[in-house]
Amino acid sequence: MVNFVGAGPGAPDLITVRGMELIKKADVIIYAGSLVNPELLKYAPENAEIHNSAVMTLEEVISVMIKADSEGKEVVRLHTGEPSIYGAVREQMDALEKIGIPYASCPGISACFGAAADLNLEYTLPGISQTLIITRLSGKTSVPESESMESLASHGASMAIYLSTGMLSELSEKLIRGGYAPETPAAIVYKATWDEEKKVICTVSDLPETAEKEGIKKTAIVLVGDAIKHSGYARSKLYDPSFSTEYREAKKG
Repeated sequence: MVNFVGAGPGAPDLITVRGMELIKKADVIIYAGSLVNPELLKYAPENAEIHNSAVMTLEEVISVMIKADSEGKEVVRLHTGEPSIYGAVREQMDALEKIGIPYASCPGISACFGAAADLNLEYTLPGISQTLIITRLSGKTSVPESESMESLASHGASMAIYLSTGMLSELSEKLIRGGYAPETPAAIVYKATWDEEKKVICTVSDLPETAEKEGIKKTAIVLVGDAIKHSGYARSKLYDPSFSTEYREAKKG
């Protein structure tokens, strides 16, 4: 059995209880060493077989899984954040399906939510934005033309932009070209929830200069939108005394 487990954004206590228990019972662990906090491996049994996928190809990862399965061992494939977002998990699952090896998924906390927590941020403020767009710039992995940064920026929604820290000048230009005002609030969060985390608030136009000043070149997420400034939003109807819900009658007077 192979369990794909989301390691969370970085802090070792931000893995789910289910994910932690799966690690504790694993015979073989294949972890994304370039991004997963190695502190999470402390949950593993002393005799667990550990592989760092940062130095492995897909074929080598699958080979380890096949060998472990043939020996009746439990495998944890430990991915950073939430594996369904930029996790390259589907290709592994398809390979396992062809071979007939069973697998399951355990969700994790993605970096955009770890970053939001560290900034005490709500992406979906009434009157500001009710949409969070998770995306990236085109790089080694291309982005469909229909999902260009300019077209997504035209919505003016809250955005969490992954895998783009090395292209911030391009990102800033595309965001402004798409419709964000240059002074739109933005944030750069380096290694969200890690001990070495660094978080800075800036504007869309200042993204490249801010990153250069702070020495941030990779492993950061960029957040964009008016929700970052925590102001100018409308009060939620959910707790408005004049609003009735299934559980509460509106208060009069």
